[in-house]
Amino acid sequence: MGVKTVFRGEKMKKIIASVVGLMLAGGVAATTASAVESQFGGYWRTRFIFEDNLRGGTPATAGVQANDDTGSRYVTDTRTRLYYTAKFSDDLKFVNKFEFNTTWGDANGGDIGADGTGNWRIKNSYVDFNLGMMNTKVGIQNAKIARGFVFSDDFSGVVLAPDFGAVKIPFLYAAAVDEQARGNHLGDTHLFSVMPTFKVGDSVVLTPHFTYLAETGQETSLDGDTFWLGIDADLKMDAVSAWGTAIYNFGQIGAGEDISAWLVAAGASVNIFHTQAFYATGDDDAADSDHDEYQTAPGEEYYWSEIMGLGIFDDGPSNGSPGDIITNIAAFNGGVTFKPMNKLTCNFDAWYAFLAEDNANGDSDLGLELDGVVTYSLLDDLSADFIFAYLFAGDATGDEDVIEAGMRLSLKF
Repeated sequence: MGVKTVFRGEKMKKIIASVVGLMLAGGVAATTASAVESQFGGYWRTRFIFEDNLRGGTPATAGVQANDDTGSRYVTDTRTRLYYTAKFSDDLKFVNKFEFNTTWGDANGGDIGADGTGNWRIKNSYVDFNLGMMNTKVGIQNAKIARGFVFSDDFSGVVLAPDFGAVKIPFLYAAAVDEQARGNHLGDTHLFSVMPTFKVGDSVVLTPHFTYLAETGQETSLDGDTFWLGIDADLKMDAVSAWGTAIYNFGQIGAGEDISAWLVAAGASVNIFHTQAFYATGDDDAADSDHDEYQTAPGEEYYWSEIMGLGIFDDGPSNGSPGDIITNIAAFNGGVTFKPMNKLTCNFDAWYAFLAEDNANGDSDLGLELDGVVTYSLLDDLSADFIFAYLFAGDATGDEDVIEAGMRLSLKF
């Protein structure tokens, strides 16, 4: 998230507000600066990435070895995000976030001549207002449920969040698929969630959550009612912090096929040391009609290690790993974070992961991964991350070890 900068000069505010207004309204004049406070911010980064055997090669099937030597890959890409907020008062604002991406050398802005047009994205565009104790957000926005184990993404919908002081009760509605809007007959998919937050003293926060995914379609296989019932717990005390999440996943999908699955996760940090672990069930018998594997909702996203869990470069997980879509996996982590000098931060982590249930070849070991990230602050708002990750491949990954390395140069404003 970029740090928002407020332009207070009246002349400058009018100029910038007018330009943004033209962008947003396609030529309609912007509201004058005297009516709103225009806030601007953003984020820019360029990544220089080297990969070896990350793409996984041949899929793991009976009689075929997964992760054949896929060779090396070099890629450089750039991302820019621009944020504009029209703040009318402390109780009303209009938020917009835009993004465009380019891979160096591609035909959409990364080649000679640049002039890319097809990669412009609207990430967020919503109104945020307060009526008494009720905060409401309507439009294209972002939200997270259960740390991302259920949902963490942008979406079109509504979030209602009444604030009772020590208790907050956000309610979320997200439209995942609308058959009328898409002009097809595949059906509708709607996500509903309630996530009350309770403060217990000064150190503990509890967040029980209930999420419902409704899927309807003309085909029986598209119908489903999937539920996630869980709780998040967070503890913060001086040099010690800890968190935990537990989720029971149930419902029916397809032709009345029952879901009975669960996920648990926990983590802690003490001084320079940190650790975490998570376990999500897999299907113990593919031949039966029951679904014991933890179900993933549209928008689930939980990044963990660099290679198996996407990490900073997020260029796809190694072969066999579910990546950021957590299901049928157990993972364990230990690491350290320390600052040897004022502008330098070092993170070193070890991850071990395996599949909760064997794959089709009877393998489960994904491997041991070692990650290192060294961050140096070049200037107040400009930093460089140097990343190196090595995965000692397990049987479920394949014969070839995986390497990912490179640098990210990033700017927040």
